Amino acid sequence: MHLPLLSLVTFLPLLGALVLLLVRGTPDGAPRASSDTARWIALWTSVVVWLLSVVLWLSYDPSVAGFQFQQRVDWMPALGISFHLGLDGISLLFVLLATTLTPIAILASWRLIDSRVRDYMLAILLLETTLIGVFAALDFVVFYVFYEATLIPASLLIGVWGGPKRVFASLKFFLFTFGGSLFMLIALIAMWQIAGTTDIPTLLATHFTPHAQGWMFLCLVLAFGVKLPIFPLHGWLSDAYAEAPAPATALIAGVLSKAGAYGFLRFAISMLPDASHRAAPWMIGLGIVAVIYAAAVALAQTDMKRMIAYSSFSHMGLVLVGLFTLNAAGVAGAVFQMLSHGIIIAGLFLAIAMLTSRVGTGEIAGFGGVAHRMPRLATLAMLFAMANIGLPGTGAFVGELLVMIGAIQVGFWVALLSGMSMILGAVYMLVLYRRVMFGAAKSALGVLRDLTGPELAVLAPLALITLWMGIYPSSFTRVFDPGVRVLAQMEHDSQHAPQQAMLPGLSEAAR
Repeated sequence: MHLPLLSLVTFLPLLGALVLLLVRGTPDGAPRASSDTARWIALWTSVVVWLLSVVLWLSYDPSVAGFQFQQRVDWMPALGISFHLGLDGISLLFVLLATTLTPIAILASWRLIDSRVRDYMLAILLLETTLIGVFAALDFVVFYVFYEATLIPASLLIGVWGGPKRVFASLKFFLFTFGGSLFMLIALIAMWQIAGTTDIPTLLATHFTPHAQGWMFLCLVLAFGVKLPIFPLHGWLSDAYAEAPAPATALIAGVLSKAGAYGFLRFAISMLPDASHRAAPWMIGLGIVAVIYAAAVALAQTDMKRMIAYSSFSHMGLVLVGLFTLNAAGVAGAVFQMLSHGIIIAGLFLAIAMLTSRVGTGEIAGFGGVAHRMPRLATLAMLFAMANIGLPGTGAFVGELLVMIGAIQVGFWVALLSGMSMILGAVYMLVLYRRVMFGAAKSALGVLRDLTGPELAVLAPLALITLWMGIYPSSFTRVFDPGVRVLAQMEHDSQHAPQQAMLPGLSEAAR
């Protein structure tokens, strides 16, 4: 009997969440026994899910085109809707990103979260299930359900365990993303009316008229542009990232924001190629605006988490540029950049949390000379900071290089302006690192305790993955390259189809 491995990976976190419901919650100040039980249940559940996702990765055959590990159950057959799961090389790596960051986020929360621990761990596992479901869905309705479901645990993580303005940040995040998703629902219904099904492989093979593509593309831009985010739909980002507890921020910035870019790739670009070509210059322009604007705003920040939040926004602008170059190098660079950025941004937010938990403030002016007191943290933070600006030997360099190769095929100025992300990123990251690690020592800091063993266990894997992606990128690119090349060929054929369709008519006229 064939083991439904993908379903296990998708729903095992949900099973762990249900088990957590049986664990009796403890009020603040009560004995820690049940809280520790909840932590261990969540951790072991996430570790098992990660191991199963690694099995998926090792079992995946890049030489086989199309989706693998498919599982399909009729849901509403009269409407052409089924519960359909499957993975290609692109979605597989995003599933692996989600399953990798979840146990790290749980470890980082071990002592950071001490109130309503069971509920917190339950929300983390629910978020993992919904994220995996987003990337594994092969039916548009199933995708929409999982995509919307991410809002519930993410909003709770921000609103219950966040900072002083957590309720405002949570409400803002929910309203922005929920409002954008309504436009996705419009596009979904339009595709269903035309194709008679919501099966993604079928929709990928369906040709929609240019007029229909234009309206559906606009709806998808509003839906996925909020989650990515793109300029000017980024209003929720800084508050949500700054107010959420750092482990939750690592998941939201590291994985959830990638759901927006994945939606652009899977739906807008793949299903609506004519509209994508028409809109590509505008989308690239929005990406460049995000790169430069967010970097400038990041440099003006006085809070470390907000600076890194705008840094993330800037890098997502570069991802948008790579996606809408619509060539193999640019799209591959965007995918690689998303994966590496997910690891790096998680490392930065968690490193900042370990520092601010000792001092009680995230204001840059409150730090100085930390490297002398916390050399292990300073070393790992330097690695993540250098990776964030695309230092050769790190994963971000590979992604940015590929995006630049794709951008230069579009135009010199596109590549030059997109490359500003590396220059401006170097400015604000080096300014941040110098002020915090090597600035004038603050007597108020006293004697800071360096990273403990559990804290090293959180940051070290992220550092190793960052280096692995930079030194041996082919272990990742070989998985998603076939899918990217197929997509690039489809875009090329779509772009030249109108010209080819005119040739018979021209020949007749010549005769």
